[in-house]
Amino acid sequence: MKGNMRVLTVRQVIGNFCRRMVMPYASLFILAVGGQSSQIGLINSLLPLAGLIMFPLSGYLTDRRGRVRLIALAGYLSAATTLLYVLAPSWEWIALAALIQGFMVFQFPPQSAILAESLDTRNRGIGVSTMNSVASAFALFSPYIAGIVLEIYGNNIGMRMLYALMALSHLANAVIVQRYLKDRAGVTESDDLPPIRTILREAYGDIPGLFRQMTGSVKALGVVAAMGFIANGVTGPFWVVYITEEIGLSRVDWGLILLLETILRMVLAIPAGAIVDRYGRTRSLFISLLFSFISTPLLILSRGFTDILLIRFAVTISGILFMPASTALMAEHVPRELRGRMMAALGRGSVIIGATGGGTGGPGMGYFFIIPVMVASISGGMLYAISPVYPWFCVVVTTLIQVLTVILFIRDPVKSEE
Repeated sequence: MKGNMRVLTVRQVIGNFCRRMVMPYASLFILAVGGQSSQIGLINSLLPLAGLIMFPLSGYLTDRRGRVRLIALAGYLSAATTLLYVLAPSWEWIALAALIQGFMVFQFPPQSAILAESLDTRNRGIGVSTMNSVASAFALFSPYIAGIVLEIYGNNIGMRMLYALMALSHLANAVIVQRYLKDRAGVTESDDLPPIRTILREAYGDIPGLFRQMTGSVKALGVVAAMGFIANGVTGPFWVVYITEEIGLSRVDWGLILLLETILRMVLAIPAGAIVDRYGRTRSLFISLLFSFISTPLLILSRGFTDILLIRFAVTISGILFMPASTALMAEHVPRELRGRMMAALGRGSVIIGATGGGTGGPGMGYFFIIPVMVASISGGMLYAISPVYPWFCVVVTTLIQVLTVILFIRDPVKSEE
């Protein structure tokens, strides 16, 4: 790894270390300050709302101006907004923080574009896997450490400490990006922008034309990613709630499961990327979704630590194949000159399988997914309030749609985009 890939990897290492402490337990913080399961769903639905405004604008600027300035600015602003979680006196303040934090998604289209351009077309699968594997290695003990912190200080004070650490990580990443990340040749970071009305008109007015320019495979990848985000929106925030309240495991038990899961991901991620590159992205994507279809719904039959561990291992295997396969397919099907705008609309084409902190953010998100994910998050809270097992039934439906979409519409490209 060198150049931008090294910078992006360091950035992901720092960010992932803190995110892996906060996100698996975020729902417990909402409950600790007076929220209920319905409020968990509501707060997670607010996270992507600002993307309706920011994603098209960011995609426009990504294709016409430098990417580094946008990513660094998002880092500084994320550090400031994360402090709202630290100081939140009630769940309403957490909802406000989630809404404001949602505006930071403008970093993802330029980040995705730089990543795609920093990887050789023949090795995109193993490149993405290597970056994720390194980040996972440094975050190996994050969930377990967080579980111990929460056992000692409680869900309220403990989570505030973890959010404060996350704010520091955003600040550090912003400095690293500003100093070391480089735009591709020919990109200038000029301040000479057209009037805001012109930017808005071109950014939003171009959406129908952008959709028409998408190939069938790109649209199908969008469907696969959308179903994954919907599944995570419904179930993601409730993994920790279900496991601690319904099955009876402790927060340290959950942290230990995530620790062992991370070890498995770290060991298998790079070989999985090599498999994706050698045996084909579409075939790997299908196998990944088949694993997910079989394993995730089994949570409702689980009775203890071992059952949960085996399910999370199966989810991990699914995820380490899905991420490089879907990311590579999106990069290879999207023309370079449209990459910023299409990735603003569809993200990287990837989503975390079995996300444990909600499915409403990250570089995989695009503005085409925002309304469905908001509805899914609200529905997840309502379904969980009716019966804790109902959200997991939704995963069966969404994953079945994904499998059929891959079989019918997605193929490896004959010629990959640079």
